[in-house]
Amino acid sequence: VSLSSISDTGVYVAQKVLPSIVGINVEYSVSSIFSRNQSTASAEGSGVIISEDGYILTNNHVIDSSSSSSYYEVGDASKITVYLYNDDTPYEAKIIGTDEQTDLAVIKIDKTGLTAAELGDSDTIQVGEWCMSIGNPLGMRSTVCQGSISALNRQITDSEGKTYNVIQTDAAINEGNSGGALVNSQGQVIGINTLKASGEGVEGLGFAIPINDTKDIYSDLIQYSKVKRPYIGITGSDITEDTVKANPTFDLKVGAYVRSVDDYSPAEKAGIRIGDIIIEADGQTVESMDDLNEIKNTHQIGDTMTLKIYRNGQEEIVELTLAEQP
Repeated sequence: VSLSSISDTGVYVAQKVLPSIVGINVEYSVSSIFSRNQSTASAEGSGVIISEDGYILTNNHVIDSSSSSSYYEVGDASKITVYLYNDDTPYEAKIIGTDEQTDLAVIKIDKTGLTAAELGDSDTIQVGEWCMSIGNPLGMRSTVCQGSISALNRQITDSEGKTYNVIQTDAAINEGNSGGALVNSQGQVIGINTLKASGEGVEGLGFAIPINDTKDIYSDLIQYSKVKRPYIGITGSDITEDTVKANPTFDLKVGAYVRSVDDYSPAEKAGIRIGDIIIEADGQTVESMDDLNEIKNTHQIGDTMTLKIYRNGQEEIVELTLAEQP
């Protein structure tokens, strides 16, 4: 392996991708119980240009803060400023759409002729493959860090309990890198950097959303300002084997227990009731709400789902037509 070849690859990738990475500065209004006057807080992040006419992909948490405590509350972003590569001109951006579930968002600046990033195929990357993270850690614009793909299909949970399927990398990802690019040796974006594991003794654990997982999301955000998802219309909880064993006097089965049914929802129209236990969906075993949602998310709005429910000691088959999530 030639070290000069590795160096040449890094230089090539940086030169190709840097013009497609932006710095993002966000201002928030902050209300405090100790003062009647509002103050302003700011945060920084990164973004990836996905079209020459100014659409930029970033993380939802970069532009939409939900931080609060008993003493203060952070409001919606009051101003978003974008800085292009080698350009100190501040460009004010507007929010096109956000999706808290996937931690993705699209913003736009009023400028054309931009260099859109080339998107790769995150389904073809391999563990050990060379990669580079590009973004604006701690406000230091246009920073590149080399590393490798450490693992694929990691399931990680953030501080708010949301679980994501991500690429793990040891290319440095620090505060401000969120929304930036993870790229391969061809200078193609294969992921959106989103978070890192931190703490004493922790190093080289960064995570990125696979770029293939973002394409339908940002397309919906640009077209509809939200993500269109299929919807059943229930809330529920998991019934595990331990739950069944701990409650022998109740007639329970492992599955997804229906706690509520939304008015006028597909579930209500199909006759699903509170207290039903969903044990199968489309012929697949359901042991939790996550199982049910995973099967549902393979469908499109308007598709039919076949559910097997357990009710009053009997199993029944129910068909419902998925609607658009409100």
